[in-house]
Amino acid sequence: MVRNRGFYVRMKLLHRHGRQQDKNYCYTYFKWVLWLSLALYFFSSYLISNNPHKPSKITLSKFKSSFVSRALFDNTTLKQPIKKAALLNDLKIYIYDLPSKYNSDWLSNDRCNTHLFAAEVAIHRALMNSDVRTNDPFEADFFFVPVYVSCNFSTVNGFPAIGHARPLLASAVQLISTQMPFWNRSQGSDHIFVASHDYGACFHAMEDVAMADGIPQFLKKSIILQTFGVRFGHPCQEAENVLIPPYVSPARVQSTLETAPSDGRRDIWVFFRGKMEVHPKNISGRFYSKRVRTVIWETYSRDRRFYLRRHRFAGYQSEIVRSVFCLCPLGWAPWSPRLIESVVLGCVPVIVADGIRLPFPDVVRWPEISLTVAEKDVGKLGKILEHVAASNLSTIQKNLWDPSNRQALLFNSQIQQGDATWQVLYTLTQKLDRSFRRSRASAE
Repeated sequence: MVRNRGFYVRMKLLHRHGRQQDKNYCYTYFKWVLWLSLALYFFSSYLISNNPHKPSKITLSKFKSSFVSRALFDNTTLKQPIKKAALLNDLKIYIYDLPSKYNSDWLSNDRCNTHLFAAEVAIHRALMNSDVRTNDPFEADFFFVPVYVSCNFSTVNGFPAIGHARPLLASAVQLISTQMPFWNRSQGSDHIFVASHDYGACFHAMEDVAMADGIPQFLKKSIILQTFGVRFGHPCQEAENVLIPPYVSPARVQSTLETAPSDGRRDIWVFFRGKMEVHPKNISGRFYSKRVRTVIWETYSRDRRFYLRRHRFAGYQSEIVRSVFCLCPLGWAPWSPRLIESVVLGCVPVIVADGIRLPFPDVVRWPEISLTVAEKDVGKLGKILEHVAASNLSTIQKNLWDPSNRQALLFNSQIQQGDATWQVLYTLTQKLDRSFRRSRASAE
């Protein structure tokens, strides 16, 4: 009975834990599979780490080479995104999360991201990715209101139609002022809007109408980031404003520089492509460009030194990068993207727009990198440029290629120290007397 009982116990154990022989077999098999898997893993890792044609390294090398080769983005430009808001006096900005009809719905048309008024999109995008952004409105110095009003492109001529700008902005202000307390406590004085159109927050392309309409009353206490600016009194800058450059795509500039003549040769002496009306008084009864462009065409269209073209050409930047002087006459408004494109592509801008105010003059040394010709002297352009070419042209060109000048005029999707959005933020640090948070803290 004892023997049978031992047999019974052994059978119970085998029944409960499996057969000992099967267990040993499975364990051995598992060890071999594990060993083989580890061996394959380490062998594959060795091959990858010693592969001389590593794709990521080639891409990075090519990227760096293309930046340095044209001296547009040298190592002073390859900055890391801002890591510490302390660089900007611990500036904090709250961005309103508005319904999509105010901003992102407009991005269905890709032109909204790239056209000359696209600073409203670029600044919003850069701030969203920035360390100066705060999700706590109570710790904010300023409040950014992201409304895109420049992306309603006309089906007739393709130009941005901004007739809807005032009601759209008024609707946004109504929304934020009724749902949150921050607008009402300051009457909007610590709120920021972008108005990157011909005459800024007057929201009209014709100066006489813009001046008559003026800035909407509800925006007059706010801070306007605008491309329009003159050195004399004007109804369209009768609000606190920061002058910004029009949008020029950094990616497109880089592409243009990569395909420019490798020897840097500039075979065009004077360049202009754009609207030049033979009869400047258009259908509206207004004189386009105050007749400046018409005089340029009448005086120099037969001068072989002047490369003047009246029709559009998508690849016009390839002409700028080959030019010595680039004419930047006023259109309906005094400013144009040609001014920015000329600087970043190394062509000396010749500004013909009396009284124009230029962006970030504390950083961009405009008098040292450009020429200014009075509107009344446009008929003397040939002699003026001859004199410059014979005297200080090389000095101007050398100054023009200082990367800090160019960097300040381009908007990046992620803020880099010294770029256009960074310059806006730096300017805002000089307006911190408008910050409700700071003024309350100082009062305490």
